Amino acid sequence: MKIAFTTQDQVHINAHFGSASKIDVYEISADGYEFVETLRFGGDLKEDGNEDKLAPKVEALADCTIVYVSSIGGSAAARLIKKRITPVKAKSEEEEINDVLTRLVQTLKGNPPPWLRKALQQKSQSFEELEAEEAIV
Repeated sequence: MKIAFTTQDQVHINAHFGSASKIDVYEISADGYEFVETLRFGGDLKEDGNEDKLAPKVEALADCTIVYVSSIGGSAAARLIKKRITPVKAKSEEEEINDVLTRLVQTLKGNPPPWLRKALQQKSQSFEELEAEEAIV
């Protein structure tokens, strides 16, 4: 599954979702994790209530299961959830991406908490729905 992180320095989860100019994406499984790409966003990203900047980010994260943020507005969180992407607020802006990834790998090896099981289940259901639609066409 793919996990995304809003970041200013590609080390910490230290960017607000709406104003993030970079979002790092990783592929993660019970076997480990691997960096996939950095999504870059330009334009007017300041925290000002401008909703137009959210759509490109939500679309770019369409194949992610979870996005970790330092903070996120209600509208952005609702848009992500509607696309079956779970937003998770970091403990602090000092929390490191690699630490979260390491904990997630360990969690996937064991018994994931209910919120993570639900996120995983929602993503797999959406892929199954897409496959069913493609089979009909």
